[in-house]
Amino acid sequence: MLMASPDTEVWLLIRADSATALAGRLKTLIDYWGWQDDQARCNRVHGVAGDSTKPAFGLEPDAFERLAGCCTHIIHCAGTVRMNLAIEDARQSAVGSAEQILALARSMRKAGVLAKIDFVSTVGVAGRRPGTLPEEWLDRPPAFHNTYEQAKAEAEVLVRAALEDERLPITVHRPSMVVGDSRDGRVIHFQIFYFLCEFLSGKQTLGLYPDFADFQLDLIPADVVAGAILAASQDPSTVGRIFHLCSGPALAPTIEEVKALVRQAFVRHHLPVPGARSIPLRWYAGLARLGCRLAPADRRAALSTLPTYLDYLGERQSFGNAAFSHWAATALGRLPRWQDYVPRVLDYYLARRH
Repeated sequence: MLMASPDTEVWLLIRADSATALAGRLKTLIDYWGWQDDQARCNRVHGVAGDSTKPAFGLEPDAFERLAGCCTHIIHCAGTVRMNLAIEDARQSAVGSAEQILALARSMRKAGVLAKIDFVSTVGVAGRRPGTLPEEWLDRPPAFHNTYEQAKAEAEVLVRAALEDERLPITVHRPSMVVGDSRDGRVIHFQIFYFLCEFLSGKQTLGLYPDFADFQLDLIPADVVAGAILAASQDPSTVGRIFHLCSGPALAPTIEEVKALVRQAFVRHHLPVPGARSIPLRWYAGLARLGCRLAPADRRAALSTLPTYLDYLGERQSFGNAAFSHWAATALGRLPRWQDYVPRVLDYYLARRH
């Protein structure tokens, strides 16, 4: 989508410790995009070896100034999606990278080329806040489930100050749980949703589930997230706004609905699923903690993630997306329904699971 215009050139900041590693990572991306035979397009994508958490990305001063002088737009989505990092490491990833991205933006403004910054955050900045999170800044820090959420919320404080005090042209995007492409299920990495699917299949817990009642699991396909960020980057009216890139309370599936699709997909791919039994969530959480300590070594690693998932799934929380939905109706058109894309996402995953 970003490369549809023949005049667009993209500089990708890629963590790599050598020219060979940089070329290898860039080739992996090009192969995933299917551009192997499109040399003209490949020539408009430039890999830059650097680290988003280091001053000037670890580049030499002249290389950083060249970058700041030739780029007009920033899309910042760098970061480590791990929930169990020490807070110092989580801050280095989220807050450190935000600091350096804002420094780049200031250099671009000084060079007279800065047009727009699109900053990718997460609905996880809501932490343990109950009810529906509005598309607004957080004035009071909530309690958090983990250090990932806390660090992302702290990064938003920096972004807000840059927007309000320095008038940098920023849009903040808070995606919910991102899954594969709505059209064919493709995704470059299997992350949180896919680990959760293993749990929802019942395989790891011998079919024993907590009673999820009507709790929701807000999902959003990767192509919708990418399309929204790209459209916002070209739309000056989005400056200063916060968009929740999510299904929202009215359209998000319940966990039970996702669980049913997961189990159906496992059966469709000839993978065994045990019979399902449910117990109250509070009892289940206690059993999960006990199981992590007593399970055989070959099952302990899989079960160790259960408390983290239950911490998320066991709360009645949702994310308002009225502003995003209203804007997206014109910018993106009709958003796909989870009933249509989740089976494609699961089929893509299960066909490549091992």
